[in-house]
Amino acid sequence: GRWRRGYSSAGAAEFLHRSIVPTMHYQKSLPRLPVPKLEDTIRRYLNAQKPLLTDDQFRKTEELARQFEKGIGRELHEQLVAQDNQNKHTSYITGPWFDMYLKAREPVVLNFNAFMSFNPDPKSEYNDQLIRATNMTVSALRFMKTFRAGYLEPEVFHLNPEKSDTQLFKKIIRFVPSSLSWFGAYMVNAYPLDMSQYFRLFNSTRLPKLNRDELYTDEKAKHLLVLRNGNFYVLDVIDRDGNMLKPSEIQAHLKYILSDNSPAPAFPLGYLSSENRDTWALLRKNLLDNGNEEALQKVDSAMFCLSLDDFPIKDFVHLSHTMLHGDGANRWYDKSFNLIITKDGTAGINFEHSWGDGVAVLRFQNEVFKDSTKAPAISPQSQPASVDSSRAVQKLDFKLNDALKAGITKAKQKFDASVEALSINMIQFHEGGKDLLKQKKVSPDAVAQLAFQMAFFRQYNQTVATYESCSTAAFKHGRTETIRPASIHTKKCSEAFVRELSKHSTEELQKLIVECSKYHGRLTKEAAMGQGFDRHLFGLRYLALSKGIALPDFYQDQAYARLNHNIISTSTLVSPAVQLGGFGPVVADGFGVGYQVHDDWIGCNVSSYPTRNGKEFLQCIYKSLEDIFNVLKGKKIGS
Repeated sequence: GRWRRGYSSAGAAEFLHRSIVPTMHYQKSLPRLPVPKLEDTIRRYLNAQKPLLTDDQFRKTEELARQFEKGIGRELHEQLVAQDNQNKHTSYITGPWFDMYLKAREPVVLNFNAFMSFNPDPKSEYNDQLIRATNMTVSALRFMKTFRAGYLEPEVFHLNPEKSDTQLFKKIIRFVPSSLSWFGAYMVNAYPLDMSQYFRLFNSTRLPKLNRDELYTDEKAKHLLVLRNGNFYVLDVIDRDGNMLKPSEIQAHLKYILSDNSPAPAFPLGYLSSENRDTWALLRKNLLDNGNEEALQKVDSAMFCLSLDDFPIKDFVHLSHTMLHGDGANRWYDKSFNLIITKDGTAGINFEHSWGDGVAVLRFQNEVFKDSTKAPAISPQSQPASVDSSRAVQKLDFKLNDALKAGITKAKQKFDASVEALSINMIQFHEGGKDLLKQKKVSPDAVAQLAFQMAFFRQYNQTVATYESCSTAAFKHGRTETIRPASIHTKKCSEAFVRELSKHSTEELQKLIVECSKYHGRLTKEAAMGQGFDRHLFGLRYLALSKGIALPDFYQDQAYARLNHNIISTSTLVSPAVQLGGFGPVVADGFGVGYQVHDDWIGCNVSSYPTRNGKEFLQCIYKSLEDIFNVLKGKKIGS
């Protein structure tokens, strides 16, 4: 119960909970991410290429793949396996994947950062900007303290929760040594997940450097960074003994910031974190040389960035724009995450992607939501402490020369132009969801992905490279693997529904859907087990380049480039804490699709640039979902 949470002298809970199983109990014994067999990878690669190519193109690609498999690919594969065997503390993808993110020179905003917005607090009077900012900040600090003390419940995927998610199991497993604990969990069908990314949630930032950025973490820092109206404020939230400031004091300091009527800076520094990384690296060097070292150190080492926006949210599209990019002056995109709270208490998280994946951020978000709604630190009746906030809160002052002012102005122009070009659209489909699909024995995720394929086919009359991300956190230092939802099955099904409805009976159409569902289910299982092909091929290519070997012909194939130009990029999550999530398109002529399949409805939001029509794409998705559901219900459908 609550008495075990550990209270400070101030009487506020310092921890979310105290897990009897230590947070990192399973980390040592997690299984290693497998390097797939080369022949499996080539077979899976060709299966993914098949629906995208003409017969002639496919023959050429197949020929290159076979040569690669027999020749240089085999050598690289053997080297990769040998290297992997010498680095048992990590996974083969860790180095290359960090490198891929950190060497990328595009701005992080819109290209890499993603967002997830919180559901409103069920008690409406708690959705006040100051109250919610205080409660979420306290809950975030509790999360940090709980994690660092080793009290946070380990992240475990339970296939049979009645057996494994129990007090009895936890009491037994905590005495099993760390080197064996994973096997104990595995025996009861529970899969502990990698938690190596979690420490980067706090006091962390991505530092721009020429050619390759760096991740920086300073766990000793005790302050929070708060952004409002483009101004930067810092305040200590942890005292010398590591105890949290009283919630009433945090409330007083945030209230002070919210009522500060300093004008917005003429040259808001936030825009710099939205620049091309090399441009930003040079400007940052200039900032440091111009006497801003201490101020930047404060920004970089802060626990996290709390962004307080001065406007309410109009609708879901406005919400997505606000959380995905906002106005550029009131964000620090390099921080591991920005906790954003608008005037009406709407909250969301925008996170930088190089340090970690959605699963770590989602766990943090779930815990913060649960704690701030079920055990809020302050209530609408709470009075802020009578403290001198003008001493506790420091407003950062940046010294800018002409070059820096010009740099900020240019960054703002580029940012405004990018945001101007971005469209976000969304739909909610209320004619069914997970419940009905499970009843009809088809995979809900497969149906959503089939709808995207069908929709694109209806709109553009073609099948294109599609990406669905899948976590490989069941393995030590796993990141993600790609599921390739475009298959010969989805293509055949799309052709039947869009082009030749009259030729097929309802029963035949049902069979096609089931076929897609089975195949998608298999791909998903393979990806989650580290048996996709994308990361393996990426690792081999990375190895070749790092060894200075000429890039094999296989990788110079146009078809390889096309498969990795992901026009439809998709990601899904469902959680009681999250209202919706989204991200920008990963290519200029692409769609970024965030979707959620709920029990009785499906939500979908799509980002796009002017070369693609996202609104029409969504209308086609809606029509596809309608057709699929009708066929599954046994109804005849018209074209």
